[in-house]
This record gives sequence, C-alpha cells and structure tokens, in this order.
Amino acid sequence: MKTYIHETPARIGEHLAGRIVAGIRAANEAGRAYLLGCPGGRSAMPVYEALAKKLAAEAVDCSALTIAMMDEYLLAGDEYLLAGPDGALSLPPASVHFSCRGFGEREIVARINTGLPEASRIKDKNFWMPDPAAPADYDIRLAEAGGIDLFLLASGAGDGHIAFNPPGSARDSRSRVVKLAEQTRRDNLGTFPAFASIDEVPTHGVTIGIGSIADLSRSVAMIVWGEAKRTAYRRMSEIRFYDPSWPATIVVECRQAELHADRAAAYG
Repeated sequence: MKTYIHETPARIGEHLAGRIVAGIRAANEAGRAYLLGCPGGRSAMPVYEALAKKLAAEAVDCSALTIAMMDEYLLAGDEYLLAGPDGALSLPPASVHFSCRGFGEREIVARINTGLPEASRIKDKNFWMPDPAAPADYDIRLAEAGGIDLFLLASGAGDGHIAFNPPGSARDSRSRVVKLAEQTRRDNLGTFPAFASIDEVPTHGVTIGIGSIADLSRSVAMIVWGEAKRTAYRRMSEIRFYDPSWPATIVVECRQAELHADRAAAYG
C-alpha cells in the first residue's frame, strides 16, 4: 500500500480531486461510466470540496459519473417509518441531518452540479445507495457496472469501523443490515454534531460489506486527517493483513490501495 503524507487535509483533497477528474475524462473517452465510491461525513469532505472547485474550473462532463454511497442509517418507530409495520427498520427521510442519502445529495452531488452546465451534471439515476430491503443486490449492481473505479474510504477514530461494518466483521462479509457498535455510534456524534447525545444515534444501518469493498473496487484511497485519527493511521500503516478488530484495515487487501494522511494524523 502506498502512503502519502500531506501538509493539510485540503492538500489531500486537491491530490485526490486531480486523480478523480483525470479518471472521469478517461472514462468519458472510453465511452463508459466512472464509478466513485463515497463515504458520508467529515473525512472525505476536503475531496468533495476540491473536486467541485476543479470540475467548475475545467467543466468536465459528469453526466456519466456515478456516485456510489457506502451506507445509510436505519430507524424504527412511527416518526420515521416510511414502509412496513410498526417497529420495522426503515430508511430516514433525506431531510434529517444525519441521513447519508441527504449528505450525498447535498455535499457531493449538489456541490459538484452547481458549477457545471446542466448537460454535464450528475444525473439522479447515477446516485446509488444500498437498499436495506435487498442489500445483496447492491453488490450485484456494482459488479455488473464493472466495479468502483476509485473508492474513497474512511476509518472510525474509536473502533476502526468502515462504512457501518463493526469490529469483528468477517473478511468475506457482503452488503447487509447491521447493528452499529456502541463506539461507532459515539464516533458518529462527531460526524453529525446535531445529535444531542448517543441516545439519538440510530442503532442499525445498511452497509456495503468488507468483502464487497475489497472485491468490487479497482482502486481505493483511505483518508485520515487530524490528531483524532492518529490511532487509525498507525493501525493501517503497520498492518499487512485484514484485522477484524479494526475493520478499516481491509484497505491493505484492496487493489491499488493508497493511504492519505495529513501531518497531524501521521505525526501528531
């Protein structure tokens, strides 16, 4: 795995944005879609910001760009119930502050589309999410599309979760509904600061699997920045094989894997 140490999170964003734009151009020339795997939350925000800025300046055609999100919370109860009987797990509205769909629509798709001509914008049909009613279908859909060209990855600071895969997740796990680990939920208090307490953080989610990430990605870029991610950086920079106690270590078994950190994460 190649490791890159950048001065700031913004430099990480600029580096990866350049790679993504080049990939979109190459895919357009080849007459195919470019699939970008995306996490919600803070870690990849420097990439989304830099990508939107770069695409606005270069006006690259993104009409075939596909955004493949990693996960989504699931809720229970009438307040958020969209389908199924009372008590069934269901998707939250995209309008709630912690919705991964809402994050992707606002912070990735809308951010990029704002700077592009209408004909060059990401299409609604090219925004993909795993379906909790049939999570295994997500793997099939990604495989049939040829796999994810570049999967941006992030590691939980406290327990190394990747997407919503909790510690102990099997190497061959596929996209599925999971119960969130308590530490993952505590990490999410920082990811979505509008949560008043851990009691407000959902207990379940639908997530892409560990094996799905490794098997369905052509290349991956793990992003860690800030002093809070020093343990994550150390765990992933020292590991040689997947360690289920820190699920983000799957990065070392992915094709064309890169670890991108800022100086704060790498050196403190």
